[in-house]
Amino acid sequence: MGVLPASRVYRRLFVAQVVALLGTGVATVALGLLAYALAGPRAGEVLGTALAIKMVAYVLVSPLVGAVADRVPRRALMVAADMVRIGVVVALPWVGAVWQVYLMVAVLQAASATFTPTFQSVLPDVLPADEDYTAALSASQIAVSLENIVSPLLAAALLLVLDFSSVFGAGAVGFVGSAALVAGTAVPRAVRSDRERWVDRLGVGVRIMVGTPRLRAVLALNLVVAAAGAITLVSTVTVVRDLLGGSEPAVALLLAVSGAGTAAAAVGAPVLLRRWSERRVLVMGAAVCLAGIAGAVALALSPGWALAVAVWATIGLGGGAVQVPVGRVVRSASSVADRPALLAAQFSLSHACWLLTYPLTGRLGTLAGPTAAWSVLGALAVVGALTARRAWGAAVVRHVHAGEPTGHLADAEPHTSGWVHTHHVVLDRQHTRWPVQVT
Repeated sequence: MGVLPASRVYRRLFVAQVVALLGTGVATVALGLLAYALAGPRAGEVLGTALAIKMVAYVLVSPLVGAVADRVPRRALMVAADMVRIGVVVALPWVGAVWQVYLMVAVLQAASATFTPTFQSVLPDVLPADEDYTAALSASQIAVSLENIVSPLLAAALLLVLDFSSVFGAGAVGFVGSAALVAGTAVPRAVRSDRERWVDRLGVGVRIMVGTPRLRAVLALNLVVAAAGAITLVSTVTVVRDLLGGSEPAVALLLAVSGAGTAAAAVGAPVLLRRWSERRVLVMGAAVCLAGIAGAVALALSPGWALAVAVWATIGLGGGAVQVPVGRVVRSASSVADRPALLAAQFSLSHACWLLTYPLTGRLGTLAGPTAAWSVLGALAVVGALTARRAWGAAVVRHVHAGEPTGHLADAEPHTSGWVHTHHVVLDRQHTRWPVQVT
């Protein structure tokens, strides 16, 4: 994983993230067993609906969090989210109906949609240096990738000595550890936005995402990652059992291959970003995702284990190569006061892409087979990649303002249309729309 940034605040928060991820992973395995106990043969349908509820919660709740993150102490917000997650996980063993599972999942994921964007908004404040912030983004991506591998193994070990209802308690331990670590950390308060109306703060993140050229490119790249990632996350069981004739343990191994690819990209991204621009690394990551989807279509036509391993690793590698530099682009594209709302908007809109590709993959795969489903995902990814290439624009813009040359215009020069100056632009009070480049 490399060397973590030296900030004590960051290291405590990172450990909190790791133990919370483990708690989530263990609880997810137990939730699958609970769904089977309640629904039997319909367990897959129940879990699919639960996954959709998770994505809806991420899409809807995170912008609400971004609108209040500058008004509420972020430490309190994260601890409260952990306490809610503890309560839900502890209560799950007593759930006796499928609708109750859905309700609990909605509350659990709403809490996660509160914790994660808030955690992400703290990192730039405690790690102002580019190199430290990039290392933190890399470490977080590695932690998520390893959680996908370690949590099922940990749950399997616990199930050797506990029944599945007791495993929920083990999952709660992770959230207790996270809450304790965050509560004991001096988390800085966010810079208060001068947007006093709650509705203005609610929409500012999305407005910045849509109004900033390089962030529109990020939106399109989110679609590329979701199109490629849906293949591994939705279709692995079908590929292993039906296309390749493999066993259940092979399903976990192939998923681990994808996670290892993502972790490898997260390790390599900081090295690449010391030599290349964010845009170049993002383009490379998108190209790798497209190559992975093309490989998946080839796999559907000519199944084989070697190709499957290569494709799953490639998709993981491409997704990881995109996700680390995206954080740097988002950080640089807003004022400090608007950053929590922008990070929440990115969290929400990126998961909206997953909300599109998850059911599309599953439904098309069932109706028309993997070749058709993955070809459609490939078309979506190509559209996303081309849109990102077209949308990307310079951050430093020479532009014109009307008005007197005071304050923001102190360094401006006379122009036929007002006053002209050049600087790194973010959408804020002085720039409510992206300015036109002038010569």
